[in-house]
Amino acid sequence: MPKPGMSVERSLDLPQRIALVHEWFTPRSVGGAEQVVDTIDQWLTTLGRKPDLAALVDGESRLPHSRWAGRRILTSPIQKLPWGISHVQQYLPLLPLAIEQIDLGDYPLVISSNHLVAKGVLTSPEQLHISYVHTPVRYAWDQMHAYLRRSALARRGLGPWIRWQLHALRQWDQLSAARVDVLVANSRFTAGRIRQYWRRDAHVLHPPVQVERFRWDQPRDDSYLCLCRLVPYKRVDVVVEAFNRLRLPLRVVGDGPERARLEQLAGPTVQILGRQSQEQVETLLARCRAFVYAGLEDFGIAPVEAMASGAPVIGLGRGGLLDSVRCAAAGSAEPTGVLFPEQTPASVAQAVDWFEQRRLWRELPPEQLRHWAERFRPDAFVSRFETLVQRSWETHQQSCAVAASDPAGLPELSRCD
Repeated sequence: MPKPGMSVERSLDLPQRIALVHEWFTPRSVGGAEQVVDTIDQWLTTLGRKPDLAALVDGESRLPHSRWAGRRILTSPIQKLPWGISHVQQYLPLLPLAIEQIDLGDYPLVISSNHLVAKGVLTSPEQLHISYVHTPVRYAWDQMHAYLRRSALARRGLGPWIRWQLHALRQWDQLSAARVDVLVANSRFTAGRIRQYWRRDAHVLHPPVQVERFRWDQPRDDSYLCLCRLVPYKRVDVVVEAFNRLRLPLRVVGDGPERARLEQLAGPTVQILGRQSQEQVETLLARCRAFVYAGLEDFGIAPVEAMASGAPVIGLGRGGLLDSVRCAAAGSAEPTGVLFPEQTPASVAQAVDWFEQRRLWRELPPEQLRHWAERFRPDAFVSRFETLVQRSWETHQQSCAVAASDPAGLPELSRCD
């Protein structure tokens, strides 16, 4: 059955055999990339084009309660290696080679959802490969030095070996990007990174967000909310330090390696709540005064979920949030929050204080925020993605027809399916 808001079955000129490629299917990974794969799979199924799935590893199809239970999933040799399914990322040096071993030669149309190596599957000129890109590999490109500073292996003397592996990954990353026919970026920020590192242009299509899950019409308290994985690059530490200075109530939801440090850093007005259930998260989003976010994101689904809950966003004015948050301080029409310029406690504190002094939560009605968030709902994504795929397939078919014709009148040598 289609999800709420999903298109009903209709006829499009697409091939019957379609492959949908993801990095990995494991219960440990449930995020924005998985939402994109789920939405594309649902869309193709409603068209009568239920795709075959492919990934480095499959830890889902045999789980009875999994979304992917019983599905055919093509996998790479990593599937059979020790702890390959549960710790696939530990085989990072092998992943480019591994993804190229998946045979997709029987599929005229290949769609990949890429944040690491999924775009690297091998296709022929007769096939069309469209890749939805969440990010070029962060730790191989602009975040390499920060990654090395945090790496336990680098601190144990393996830094030169890691640098060489990342150097090789960058070369393969650019080479494999050149093989993709159509690139689609999840934000203008990601499109800029694609242009910088891969020297390719990309269409921009924001990812689907399940906005219908969230209530926007609940009474609100005076607390602020920070929700994300507690990892260093999310910079939750600068949010905590800012609220220590402001002495305003802040709730931090999430878990990860930074949790112990954040608990030590938290002052009397800051609560580190750890991991919460989906229902608890939805309640907290529906009741908070504003959502605070200091991470540099390629897109950032959590801020859109906050706005779907009627909560203004106070976030970093860089990266993907420039696509999703309209800043009140910049004079935007129908603003949805406030953007601060730097990942520092002082910058966060200044933005929150400006929000408090002007009592902006009264000027940013929840229904206005929800209305803005609606543009990121899944059926809006499907409508735009469908148009892009259909046009790309038509262009590909025309190119194949030209390539197959012989101006000398000789028989056709090849034909697109």
